[in-house]
Amino acid sequence: MEQLQTVITRELEQSEIGKLSHELTYHKYLLNNDKIRSFFQKLSIPEYLAMHIIQESEQRDDIYAGRTYLKDIADQMQRPMRQTSRMVKALQERGLVSWSHDGDGSEGTYVTITDSGKKMLEEEEGALKKYYGKVIASYGRENLIQLLQLMKQLETVMGKEFEEMEETAIEEHETDE
Repeated sequence: MEQLQTVITRELEQSEIGKLSHELTYHKYLLNNDKIRSFFQKLSIPEYLAMHIIQESEQRDDIYAGRTYLKDIADQMQRPMRQTSRMVKALQERGLVSWSHDGDGSEGTYVTITDSGKKMLEEEEGALKKYYGKVIASYGRENLIQLLQLMKQLETVMGKEFEEMEETAIEEHETDE
């Protein structure tokens, strides 16, 4: 009897895991859908995030004299360096950022935001503030803060689990060879 109960419990857990994983995937999709993208008039979401990272870095970090290193942008956005580089190059070509390097470039390349980049970022942020101001008023500031804290915890756990799965896959691959 206990064995049957254990099997039933496991099946329910797997079913629940399936439903919950679908819900997480679905809601992540909704957060990235076209409705949110429509608030961005001149920047894509990744470009906006990169510009925001650069601006925040300039405001809080006196050590690097307003420089944001490309590696820091890639790390914060959890994107490959190659993708980040292409995106920053596109921003540079539009005159929104200035991209330079220390010495011969071997010590890293850095980005600073231009005046036109600051202006564009302000415009984009204005549209977001208008929308999210209404959302926060309806949903509640404390609810949103709690949700964001829980999402951060979830992202940490998900990242850890992903890394462990990658390590296991590498170990299994090495064992197979």
